[in-house]
Amino acid sequence: MEKTIFELSSPGRRGHIIPSLDLPEKGIEKLIPKEFLREDPPNLPEVSEVDVVRHFINLSTMNHHVDKAFYPLGSCTMKYSPKVNEEVIRYPGFSSLHPLQTEETIQGALRLLYEMSRYLCEISGMDEVTLQPAAGAHSEWTGMMMIRAYHTKKGNPRSKILIPDSAHGTNTASSTLCGYKTIQIQSNSKGLVDIAHLEKEMDSEVAALFLTNPNTLGLFESEILKISEIVHSKGGILYLDGANLNGLLGLVKAGETGFDLIHFNLHKTFSVPHWGGGPGGGGLGARRELVPFLPIPVIERKGGQYVFSIDRPNSIGPVHSFYGNFLATVRAYTYIRMLGAKGLRKVSENAVINANYLMRSLEPFYDLPYPQDCMHECVLSGDRQRKFGVRTLDIAKRLLDFGIHAPTIYFPLIVHEALMIEPTETESRESLDHFIEVMIQISKEAEMEPEILLSAPHNTPVRRLDEAKAAKELDVVYKR
Repeated sequence: MEKTIFELSSPGRRGHIIPSLDLPEKGIEKLIPKEFLREDPPNLPEVSEVDVVRHFINLSTMNHHVDKAFYPLGSCTMKYSPKVNEEVIRYPGFSSLHPLQTEETIQGALRLLYEMSRYLCEISGMDEVTLQPAAGAHSEWTGMMMIRAYHTKKGNPRSKILIPDSAHGTNTASSTLCGYKTIQIQSNSKGLVDIAHLEKEMDSEVAALFLTNPNTLGLFESEILKISEIVHSKGGILYLDGANLNGLLGLVKAGETGFDLIHFNLHKTFSVPHWGGGPGGGGLGARRELVPFLPIPVIERKGGQYVFSIDRPNSIGPVHSFYGNFLATVRAYTYIRMLGAKGLRKVSENAVINANYLMRSLEPFYDLPYPQDCMHECVLSGDRQRKFGVRTLDIAKRLLDFGIHAPTIYFPLIVHEALMIEPTETESRESLDHFIEVMIQISKEAEMEPEILLSAPHNTPVRRLDEAKAAKELDVVYKR
C-alpha cells in the first residue's frame, strides 16, 4: 500500500528553493490586511523531489487511465489523447498568455479560436459557434438560456422541454435549471423516438426537443427528418446533445438534418483529456435564427484583425470568465488540423466498425435488447447472468481484475442491467479481441463460478468499496 505524501514527510527535507521575499519583512500588514496573514506556517509535507516524483508515479499506476489500458466508457468517448496536443499547448505563445492582454497582443490566440469555431461550423452545419462553455452540461445550460431568450423575444418564453427516455441526465437538469418543465418522450420497440408520442406531446408550449443522436443506445434516429418536421411545425427548437458526435464526424452534419443548436464536447470527440474531472472543453453551435442570442464576447475578423465583439443586444451575456478553457481548445484544434477532413471521417468510420465488432462478438454471451446495427457504441444487458445471482455491477468489478476499465453500467435506464460499451476508434483489433475474450470468460464464470464475480475485484489496490459510504460520510480533509 502506498503511503500518503504526509507519511513520507521527514523534518528538514525539501525538494525546492523558495525565491527571496519581494515584499518588505516589516510593515507587511500595511500591504495585506491582518486577517489574511498566517500566524502559523502551513501544515505541508517535507519531502524531496524524488519522494514526490516516485509517490505520484506509483499512484498513477494504481489508477486506471486511457494511457494505461482500454477504457470503454459508454457515452463518454474516452479515446486516447495524442501527445502532440500536449506539446502544442506548451508553446510559449499559448502557455504564457494572460487573459487580460489586449487584443492586439493576442492575435494568434484569437485567430486559433476563430478558426476553431469555423471548423466546428463546417463539421456540424451550424452558422456560428461559441467556445465559451466549459464543458457539455455547461453548453446545455447555455443552449437552454438561448432558447428561452429566443422564445421570449418572439413573445412567448414557453414552458416545456421534451426529452427522450434514453437521454443523458444532464438534459433534464439543464432544462429544469432554466425553469422549464420536462416531458419524457417514450422510445419505441426499436429503441428510437416514438413518433406518435412525440406528435402527441408537441404543442405551442414546447420550447425545444432535447435529442441525442446517435442516441444513448448507440442507434441513429432514422426518422430524424420527420422528428425535425414535427418540432418545427409548432415553432419549437431542435437541440442536439453532441455527446455522441464521435459517430457522426464527416458522415452527417447536424444542421442538414434539422437541428438548430448543438453542443460539442471537446474533451470527448476531439481528444482533450478529461479523466480526473477536467478541465473539459465545451462549445455551442447555432443556426442563423439563434445566432443573435449567443453569449458575448464573440470573436470576429475585421480589417485583417481578430477582435472581441460585444455589440449583440439580444445576447444572453457572458457564460464563462474570459473566453472558455483556452488550452482545451488548443488541444482540440491541433487534433482537427492533424487529421483533416478525411481523417475525421475515418475516426467515425472506425468507431462504428469497432462498436459493431464488439456487439456481434458478444451477442452470443450477453443479451442484446436492440439487435440492429449500432453506431459508435452498443448496449448489452446482464440479464442472462442475473439468473446465476450475478449483477452487472459484479461483471464491471470483475473486469478490473483484467486491467480493463468497466463500461458504463445501468444506463441508459430503459435497458435492464445495462452494459454500455464505447470502444472508440483508437483501439486496435488486438485490444478489442482481448476485451471480447475477457467478457466471454466472465460470462462463463457467472454460470460456473459466480462467487468469483461476487467477490471481485481481486487484483486491484483496493477491493470492492462501500458504494454509499463516500456519499454519506464526506471527508475531504486529511488530518495528520
